[in-house]
Amino acid sequence: MLDTPVQEPIARIDRLRVEFQTKDGPVVGVEDVSFDINPGETVCVVGESGSGKSVSSLSLMRLVEFGGGDIAGGKMIFNRANGEAVDLGATPQDLMRTIRGNEIGMIFQEPMTALNPVFTVGKQLTEGLRLHKKMSKAQAEARALELMTQVRIPEPEKRLEQYPHELSGGMRQRVVIAMALACEPRLLIADEPTTALDVTIQAEILALMDRLKRETGTAVMFITHDMAVVAQMADRVVVMYRGNKVEEGPVEQIFENPQHGYTKALLAAVPKLGEMTGKDYPEPMKLLGREGREIKPIPGTQQTLLTVKGLTTRFPVTGGLLRRTVANVHAVEDLSFEINKGQTLSLVGESGCGKSTAGRSILRLVEPMRGEVNLDGKDIMALNARDLRTARLDMQMIFQDPFASLNPQMGLADQVAEPIHNFGTLKGAAVRERVEMLFDRVELPRSFMRRFPHELSGGQRQRVAIARALALNPKLIIADEAVSALDVSVQAQVLNLMLELQEEMELSFLFISHDMAVVERVSHQVGVMYLGRIVELGPRRDVFENPQHPYTQALMKAVPIADPRKRKAEKDLNFKPIPSPIHPTSYRAEPSEYREVAPGHKVLITDSGY
Repeated sequence: MLDTPVQEPIARIDRLRVEFQTKDGPVVGVEDVSFDINPGETVCVVGESGSGKSVSSLSLMRLVEFGGGDIAGGKMIFNRANGEAVDLGATPQDLMRTIRGNEIGMIFQEPMTALNPVFTVGKQLTEGLRLHKKMSKAQAEARALELMTQVRIPEPEKRLEQYPHELSGGMRQRVVIAMALACEPRLLIADEPTTALDVTIQAEILALMDRLKRETGTAVMFITHDMAVVAQMADRVVVMYRGNKVEEGPVEQIFENPQHGYTKALLAAVPKLGEMTGKDYPEPMKLLGREGREIKPIPGTQQTLLTVKGLTTRFPVTGGLLRRTVANVHAVEDLSFEINKGQTLSLVGESGCGKSTAGRSILRLVEPMRGEVNLDGKDIMALNARDLRTARLDMQMIFQDPFASLNPQMGLADQVAEPIHNFGTLKGAAVRERVEMLFDRVELPRSFMRRFPHELSGGQRQRVAIARALALNPKLIIADEAVSALDVSVQAQVLNLMLELQEEMELSFLFISHDMAVVERVSHQVGVMYLGRIVELGPRRDVFENPQHPYTQALMKAVPIADPRKRKAEKDLNFKPIPSPIHPTSYRAEPSEYREVAPGHKVLITDSGY
């Protein structure tokens, strides 16, 4: 007979059903879901957009009612700190107010909307402590400082005085985590807490949550669609699909022996870091249900299409009474690279390293300070406004957020045809034929041509954006985080589509991303950016299999791998804080100098703080 007492689960969800009332009748958000969360355990709930995972978490907090939802059935039993078990579904709202924040903490996906823009960070952190823990102002402030130190925010005293907009995304997310942990809750619900973050910050925040869980014994319900994060964090995994739980089990079992068809498809669509080891060229992914297609590498050509030399872009910082320029943000500093026809160069790095500015500077959507950009023999920097417009026939951009880059009031066929009308490349019936052909190319049914952007899912909208970018037969496409907002399986399909189009049309891509596993899948060449400079540049195989620069090595170490047996330990993560890119106007930047470690594989020599 064992002496250890059987631990009661902290939360038990039993046959939960949630409905939303709409004009067309009730819509089921969660149909029938049951699972337990034990003390000191991390349960990851995975699934794609619309699977009902966030709705389940909002039901536990009883916040779903404020969004028009209704808990139509089932029980949610929560074991309170005083030993009493309550059914959260039937608890009155005033008792819920005591439980919420105090015994159940929640970390939301988007830190900017979770924080109040008009209050300082310190005010928001102390509010819950004074309300739930009845602390005095001084006690609450001391605890807030302790929490800020715990989540590793540099200069915490200064940060408490600041407002949310003065902090970076990663910092804001740490503040949200500190707020959720302030009252030492028994259950912590994390809803996609790292989706908007960089690889290194994500690695730190996952390690932080794991450490806090071990230290405090909190149970964690972690909601995500990133299978690599699941492999890093989970003890048990619950897979959801269309409002139902389709599979549940220990993390190793789910990854190594998935039973349900949907779980298998989900895992097949995850690009795993290291899958391309030993391969020289990118190739499409093998997806379930698409077995008939031949997978062949895409070598591209050795003919140079784009040459960039010494590209420098700075943004002025004004100050004083006369709004004079007092300093400059060195966004892109002395950038040089080449892209061959039919090949992909990926720029990787963290937020604020200048990769998006580099992409926009090449198209002159942002005016660079100096540098050369030569596209297929044309000097882009020397063109006047009219000639630049003509040159843009050859270069197009796919933006990160397809909803923001499409016009909500225009039909999709008109949006894809708009560049054709603007440049007058085709007339009459030929335009419609071209648009139909483009819809076929991006694998959208022609019936979608009459639809509007809000009637499509994120992945479908991104396909429309790709179709629009292809309308003018460009030679170069700059894809700025083009797949980062998409679900795993949709992301895999869009990446395959981009690779197939590259093979057929000899397209060149400048692929801007912070997802190393995706970059490994699609790139011929890789440039790693840090503080506006490329610190390492070379063939993908060299950079990934033999990283030379300390920053590249740190970045590779931080990437979670979709394999629960290859978890990262917190001691492996030793990131230095990134210095400020703002320098006074008198500052003279050194030129970038490189040493060649292998043919075509170059590493920055100048000291950039790493």
